Amino acid sequence: MIDDGYLETEDVNKFTKRAFMETAKSSPEVQQVIADSAKQGKRITRREVKQLSDEWVAMTSDLIPEELRAKAADQSIPPRYIAPLVKQMERLPEVHQDTIREAVAENPDLGTLKQVTAEARYLARYLEGANQVQALNDSNIDLELALEEALRLGVLNTAAELVNQSGILEGAIAKLYGSWRKMNQLSERLYVDTGASTPHLRGLLGRLDQLCGETVEITIGDPNGEGFSRTIRLTIEESGEMNSNQLDATEISISATTSVSTDINAGADTLVELEDEDLGEW
Repeated sequence: MIDDGYLETEDVNKFTKRAFMETAKSSPEVQQVIADSAKQGKRITRREVKQLSDEWVAMTSDLIPEELRAKAADQSIPPRYIAPLVKQMERLPEVHQDTIREAVAENPDLGTLKQVTAEARYLARYLEGANQVQALNDSNIDLELALEEALRLGVLNTAAELVNQSGILEGAIAKLYGSWRKMNQLSERLYVDTGASTPHLRGLLGRLDQLCGETVEITIGDPNGEGFSRTIRLTIEESGEMNSNQLDATEISISATTSVSTDINAGADTLVELEDEDLGEW
């Protein structure tokens, strides 16, 4: 920013570290506005950076109608509510941008703005997720018509989350398969490199067999089965020959069975926690 003439060397001291990092990520126009404030002797924090960025977006973005831009100009609608809508609309195809823009132009109020921002977020998640879900590839499902039906029934949030979780699940299966193959390779190498003189290493291998075989088994909850516990068994079947660079071309079949032992009082809270877990992280 100094080399480009936005700032003088002494102006850098007007910024907090986080504010400077946020400024560096901003567009050149926003950088100039923020730099001008710093040259005027103003202290630049992350809050100021966000405020100036939001104001710039609200006043210059072509994605919002003139009616909403006028509301931002007279501060009847704070720019901080408009910037998130623009961010979500940038993720959408033009046809959906036009629909949202028309809705906001018709009712340029804060309630409408919050509603369409949420819908734009769910819409973007749906469209982006649907393009990444392998189960939806090469299908005769019309995703746009399914989207229209979800909008008509007011279940877009649920549909978007379902598609999003589908992508997470497919990614988790791919990661599981990669780890499973790696474990088998390491286990086989360790077995070959050890013998009767290493009973403890052999014991380690034996205990880990439940994760290396065609059926992978784990227990969630109380391993003794006295409180809540759930045993999950995954059966992995491969079809086709592959090397380490051919994972995408290999068909993987994973089936799962669960057995549950539950003490209702001990397990209720655990069940809630499990349902709230992000499978991608788990």
